[in-house]
Amino acid sequence: MAVTFQKKCCKCRKNYVTVTARQNYVVCYECQKKAMSGEIKDPEMKKMFDIPEEFYKQNTFLCDIKVKYLQYGSLTERQIEAFKRVAKELKAKSK
Repeated sequence: MAVTFQKKCCKCRKNYVTVTARQNYVVCYECQKKAMSGEIKDPEMKKMFDIPEEFYKQNTFLCDIKVKYLQYGSLTERQIEAFKRVAKELKAKSK
């Protein structure tokens, strides 16, 4: 397990985000929420991104993947696999 610490959001400079040493530019959930509010038309992707909002708050990676999908309209197979794996781990941890 990597060492984590709190760092201020690079956009708003108010909220703290839990990060690792590898993450340089961090954005809090509140700042990413605007970018995540787009409409997803693909039913398969809509089902994949339909996870509890708490998971998006806990994990910035999930937010980033959703923003990238809304921005570019598609994801690679590796991105989809990683998203599903992390969401599954969070579900298991919450139980």
